[in-house]
Amino acid sequence: MNALIVEDEDLSVRRLRKLLTETAPQLSITGVTDSIQETVEWLQNNRKANNPDPDLIFLDIELSDGQSFEIFNQTDVTSTIIFTTSYDEYALQAFRLNSIDYLLKPVHREDLLRSLQKFERLKAQPEVDPLAGIKKLLEDFRQTTAVEYRQRFLVKQGQKMLSIEVGEIAYFFTDDRYTFFMTDTNQKLLVDYTLDELAEALDPARFFRINRSMMVSHRAVDKIDPYFGNRLALTLRPAHNKEALVSREKVGDFKYWMGK
Repeated sequence: MNALIVEDEDLSVRRLRKLLTETAPQLSITGVTDSIQETVEWLQNNRKANNPDPDLIFLDIELSDGQSFEIFNQTDVTSTIIFTTSYDEYALQAFRLNSIDYLLKPVHREDLLRSLQKFERLKAQPEVDPLAGIKKLLEDFRQTTAVEYRQRFLVKQGQKMLSIEVGEIAYFFTDDRYTFFMTDTNQKLLVDYTLDELAEALDPARFFRINRSMMVSHRAVDKIDPYFGNRLALTLRPAHNKEALVSREKVGDFKYWMGK
């Protein structure tokens, strides 16, 4: 059996190589790539040399030049895929829903062994399409990425109307049942939407809802401190007149979002 490792962290590559040597000595690692572009070129050049596609691809989701899903849009992939990923509950839910195999990083021996055993079972069932789940995931992913998010808001300031671009907004918050946003230039403006509506209208890559009453942008977060109850306290810029706390159940997703 042959395998391709697609991973942009040297430590993760070394760890996976070591574990594969220990748990699957029959598996030969024929290549290691670290980006979408390099992986597409590797697969295409491998075919030009009349070599078969690897039996397995260990595919990291977040690569140096984007999400590895883009590989499937640029070239045909016939190999069985095992995704490797850092903790992201939303991604894991999508994988489980579509019966896609994945390994949480750092990869552990028992999990790797489970995935390899699943691969062997799939090989024994040629009628089963190992990429069926990924095809469905890609359809969902394309639909998600095709969403057009809100780019600006028309708001009232005194007797005039202002058109404010989303890129100028530091954070949204509720105060006495009204919703406001604060701009980078410290303007507090009333907006005619609830936070629930804003969560649907805004790009989740740009804004994160830290609790029931506040959504923040990356650049608004000046400082992050631990807070009792396993929460986080944020220092925002411009400054906010109330505590900006990341609720306990959102801490993991917030850390992931801040690191993207």
